[in-house]
Amino acid sequence: MTPANRRSWLLPLSLLLVAIAAFALWLYFTFQAAETLPATFASGNGRIEATEVDIATKLAGRLKSVDAREGDMVEAGKIMAHMDTDDLQAQYREARASLKQAEENKRYAEALVAQTESELNYADKELSRMKNLVRKGHVSQESVDQAMTAQRSAAASLQAAQVQVASATAGIEVAQAAVERIAANLADSQLKTPIAGRVLYRLAEPGEVLAAGGKVLTVLDISDVYMTIFLPTSQAGRVTVGSDARITLDPIPDYVIPAQVSFVAAEAQFTPKSVETRSEREKLMFRVKIKIDPELLRAYRDRVKTGVPGEAYVRLDQDTSWPQWLNVKLPSE
Repeated sequence: MTPANRRSWLLPLSLLLVAIAAFALWLYFTFQAAETLPATFASGNGRIEATEVDIATKLAGRLKSVDAREGDMVEAGKIMAHMDTDDLQAQYREARASLKQAEENKRYAEALVAQTESELNYADKELSRMKNLVRKGHVSQESVDQAMTAQRSAAASLQAAQVQVASATAGIEVAQAAVERIAANLADSQLKTPIAGRVLYRLAEPGEVLAAGGKVLTVLDISDVYMTIFLPTSQAGRVTVGSDARITLDPIPDYVIPAQVSFVAAEAQFTPKSVETRSEREKLMFRVKIKIDPELLRAYRDRVKTGVPGEAYVRLDQDTSWPQWLNVKLPSE
């Protein structure tokens, strides 16, 4: 190969290598610029979490049926499972019968009060008549004493009858309370979810005998989704509840989720409570909770998953604009 031919292909090759190097350098600095976070922002790693609510039985008993499967979306107040209530139904009928008996006892006591009031009224008149007759000398003092004894006996009988009415009234209240307690237990035997969300775990099957507090299902509250991160003292001191935040997730790094700071710990974590030097104080870490807007979660409720790793970013200065690579970008619904 002649020197002229060698120069003819070396020049394009050199230009190509220069172009490749320039492009690689541009990619490097672009990547570095994108990943470099300004000092007015803080970040931390974490995982997506959500509030979990256990659906458990209040009373010990046999599980009759479970009406939900893992992965089902449920609304608040939905009945999720039924406990066997045959024994409670029998107790309820017994309590209703006791209540009816207590009401009959009160009616009897009230009738007795009416009777003794009539007897006392008659005894009062008879005593008054005897006193008039004794002054006229028509009857002896003994007759007056007998009338007085009868009047006192009638008054005592009335007082006893009134006590019976009060006792019967208390008996009705006791019986009514028993009816209400058993009715509440019957209602609690229909296990409902207090929140809307997704069934995360099914922990028991029909036919199993559960102790009081036995868990049947776990429901994930997809309206309360957050990421917990830890920030050093220098940054945590500038974070307030309500501060604007962003979340990115490892499986979908191209999307940026808007969020807000919902909690900042008042105490440092995993360092001594008292440290002596400034350098040690800078190592104090504070727990910060970054919460996703519930309205946004409702729009993407079928996509919400917990345990997904990612990174959260917090704006320390609310007047500072977000870097372009942290502008909100959401997947299509």
